[in-house]
Amino acid sequence: MRHGPWDARRIADVRIDAHQHFWRYNQADLPWITAEMSVLMADHLPENLAPILAAEEIDGTILVQARHSEDETRWLLELADQNPFIRGVVGWVDLSHCDVDGRLQRMQHPKLRGIRHILQDEPDPDFMLHTAFRSGISRLADHGLTYDLLLFPAYLRGASSLVAEHSHVSFVLDHLGKPPVLAGRDVPRGWRDDLRRLADHGNVMCKISGMVTEAVWSDWSPEDFNPYLDAVMSSFGPDRVMFGTDWPVCLLAADYAGVLGIVEQYAKEMTPEHREALFGGNAARFYGLDP
Repeated sequence: MRHGPWDARRIADVRIDAHQHFWRYNQADLPWITAEMSVLMADHLPENLAPILAAEEIDGTILVQARHSEDETRWLLELADQNPFIRGVVGWVDLSHCDVDGRLQRMQHPKLRGIRHILQDEPDPDFMLHTAFRSGISRLADHGLTYDLLLFPAYLRGASSLVAEHSHVSFVLDHLGKPPVLAGRDVPRGWRDDLRRLADHGNVMCKISGMVTEAVWSDWSPEDFNPYLDAVMSSFGPDRVMFGTDWPVCLLAADYAGVLGIVEQYAKEMTPEHREALFGGNAARFYGLDP
């Protein structure tokens, strides 16, 4: 991966939530929040999350963009300056812009660790393969940045082509690629096969995050997620997975402790070293966090 050798002894005890958001709510900025998501129609800010992190013994987080806005990215970086628990920011820059290098340079900040585009909102599954976007992706490593893949299962094959073309860039798949989690149903074969195909590329990791909102929000049990976690672990292995809550979006289906509990329960059978990697070490290595 991009950041080179990982000294596990230095960061083994650090617990990182590798995926969370902040926003000041207004409908124009967050149109994807619909009436059935009323719990999200509020400000969600560092002062709301900090006591939860302390209670759950989480040492730091990766703060991820929620809008295609460079102004939002600058605001997230301001929050990171003000709140030490924000260890890194995944922001947004227009990767299709003809001056992408200039935009990335102007956004440079010690805590800007990656870029994300909300690919799932693009009606064309091949958007990520457009020449201008691919050109922007190719520039990330030179700016010391990673890329978060947010997409639906139907987009996974395109993602495999993207990461194969850019083997010098470090990618992470958000939310397992968002498979539908339906109790009593078999894991979708297409998602599982495409996930394995993506994992064949060593420059990709996977975030164990966003699962509860892909289940029936009011009717799930921790065991429902085990087959999906099994598929992720068999595809990526314990050195290429990282835990994230997707707070506050997760509140649609579970509180912070509930999301954490699902993965902690699953991880009980893992070795201590693999648990430490899942809950912090892999994220620290991927995003190049200061131990």
